[in-house]
Amino acid sequence: MNTDKKLKELQLLEQNSQQYVMQKQQFQAQFIEIESAINELKKTDTSYKIVGNIMVKADKKDLEKDLKEKLKMFDIRIKSLEKQEEKIKDKAKELQKEVLSEMKNDK
Repeated sequence: MNTDKKLKELQLLEQNSQQYVMQKQQFQAQFIEIESAINELKKTDTSYKIVGNIMVKADKKDLEKDLKEKLKMFDIRIKSLEKQEEKIKDKAKELQKEVLSEMKNDK
């Protein structure tokens, strides 16, 4: 692969990495919201769940169970994105080394 193609691939890898970072940040924000909701749920006897545009009284144990399942799901998604992000970074580092080596050899 020539240097120009490798540079373009590096740019694509950087864009993909940025997308993973943004997705991860969104999931982390939702994760924090759910953690907060679980903590608040522990402080109250009455609980409500938002369904569409209304709030409906909900069983506290069921609601807590649902929130914990969502928390696990977001944790898995975050870890998956972190692994993908790490793979892209490793590939980009390797490609960057190749490009720098080729540029030095061309001089």
